[in-house]
Amino acid sequence: MLDALIAIALVAIQIYAIFDVAKAPQESVRNLPKWGWLLIVIFFGLLGSVAWFVGGRTARPNGVQRIRPSSRKIIPPDDNDEFLKKI
Repeated sequence: MLDALIAIALVAIQIYAIFDVAKAPQESVRNLPKWGWLLIVIFFGLLGSVAWFVGGRTARPNGVQRIRPSSRKIIPPDDNDEFLKKI
């Protein structure tokens, strides 16, 4: 009975990790591309799932995702002083 519960828990962790990798935005994935993490989780089972949770996804405190800042910030025309000077 206990063996069955452990097996179900391990499968549940792996399924959760697969869905977590699949739904994670590419910007919030570390160290490898998303497809690479998906292959690792599928082929290495629990070890791949633990690797994903530790080294693949970014921390999401309070359900907020950290997204890497882009190199260029988009400024609306009415807030852009250079654009307003050209008018």
